[in-house]
Amino acid sequence: MKIEIKRYVNEEKLHEEQIGYEVELENATLLEVLTEIKTKQDPTLSFASGCRSSICGSCAVRVNGKELLACAYKPKEGDIVEPLKNMPLIRDLVVDMDHALNFSKVAKAWAGNSTETVALSPEDASVNEVQSDCILCGACYSACPVYAVNSEFIGPFALTRSWRYVSDRREGEVAEKIDAVQTNGIWDCTLCGECVPVCPQGIAPKSDIDMLRNKSGILGYMDPKYAGGFGGGLDFGAPGF
Repeated sequence: MKIEIKRYVNEEKLHEEQIGYEVELENATLLEVLTEIKTKQDPTLSFASGCRSSICGSCAVRVNGKELLACAYKPKEGDIVEPLKNMPLIRDLVVDMDHALNFSKVAKAWAGNSTETVALSPEDASVNEVQSDCILCGACYSACPVYAVNSEFIGPFALTRSWRYVSDRREGEVAEKIDAVQTNGIWDCTLCGECVPVCPQGIAPKSDIDMLRNKSGILGYMDPKYAGGFGGGLDFGAPGF
């Protein structure tokens, strides 16, 4: 089996090469194939990995233009492997996720103070059960087209984590968290859904963002693109006579 890997080979990360590798492994994952290449063919190949069990998210890459986990994907003849998009490249298939991960801080995506003790029912606990499974692999961040025009967009996984806490009945800082995602946040999302099929945990950030928008409306916020259109008052474009 032959696969192609996009290599970035100089210190300025400006020179890209697509190199083909022949590997004879049966029923192997892409991570196993990459390890075989590094240990037996090309020790200069750089990639990230961790748990090898689809839990840590560190081995996320793009194959044939789609984000996935290398430890879960079984490669096919002719596959093209490349690094995630929208993040600074370190080398080969390794990217710097620091800027992306910082958006969880911008979104205040953590448990705030609770004003009272709340007993959760099984139904309450199930509301954000899926969102709690996010492994911060960055696949949705890479797939998001908004970064082509707005590098400060808070982004899908940070907004999913925001909804995970906003939807928690024990959360006492909902208003602050909703306020934090108004700028470069929920209204900047195009709801294109590109983030949904690439999530290895079955999370739908698009739906979480939509729910954050609904919650924002309840708290008195609205899309600034529409709010600004009224110019401080109702204006339906009637002739001035």
